[in-house]
Amino acid sequence: MQVIERTADMQSWSESQRQAGLTVGCVPTMGFLHEGHLSLVEECARRADKTVMTLFVNPAQFSPDEDFEDYPRDFQGDCDKAEERGAEVVFAPSVSEMYPENFQTYVNVETITRDLEGAHRPTHFRGVTTVVSKLFNAVRPHLAVFGEKDYQQLKVIEQMVKDLNMGVDIVGLPTVREKDGIAMSSRNVYLSSSEREQALAISRALFDAESRVKNGEQDPAVIVKNAADKISDAGLAIDYVVVRDAETLEEVPSISRPARMLIAARIGKVRLIDNTGLSPA
Repeated sequence: MQVIERTADMQSWSESQRQAGLTVGCVPTMGFLHEGHLSLVEECARRADKTVMTLFVNPAQFSPDEDFEDYPRDFQGDCDKAEERGAEVVFAPSVSEMYPENFQTYVNVETITRDLEGAHRPTHFRGVTTVVSKLFNAVRPHLAVFGEKDYQQLKVIEQMVKDLNMGVDIVGLPTVREKDGIAMSSRNVYLSSSEREQALAISRALFDAESRVKNGEQDPAVIVKNAADKISDAGLAIDYVVVRDAETLEEVPSISRPARMLIAARIGKVRLIDNTGLSPA
């Protein structure tokens, strides 16, 4: 396992692989890896000749009242896990490397970022798209692998790559879940045992929505109300429960084509997001 910290060194390494005719894959992460992250590394290693995992807790996507300083970190453990799953390189730049003094250039994707996470975390996606652009410029990958758990983020990145002609193939993989159904997340460590039990209401609401749509329900309002009731009854505070078009994330009058249910809810100080695909019968 090679750890690279400087952008210039990362670019040099990647260029050498490209000159040798090898494909480079990238898995951007903020570390504290769980099985969901590692499944992305495995898939990247399957698709590309060389796999780079980036490890950078990005301050630009945290608002002042969020958990940047407390975000869980385990650098050596992450490197060991990534190597076991097929990563040859970890690109781990410092904050000053990514955002040097007088940094003032940001990447902003417009329409698709305004709602949902964008409405609740106004600066979040600007931070995401800026750092992913910089990571792509450093790693110069042919492909990059992301998880569908952060579904809106996946769609934002796809839009950015398309609009800016980045030439990176974006691969999205299904959400990886714990045995009890909760979506794997680095922030799950913040949950107490009782909060963890409450959190199951989110995945259960999603699974119920899937079943209802498969059985013929096409009214988004009905699906949303049933899910919201389940989550509220479990004692969670809802930020949003919505059904949207699977590609554009725009509102849909009926579930007559592939859609997505997206949920964000809070348990104490912990904010969880999750989603699932809804395919009409």
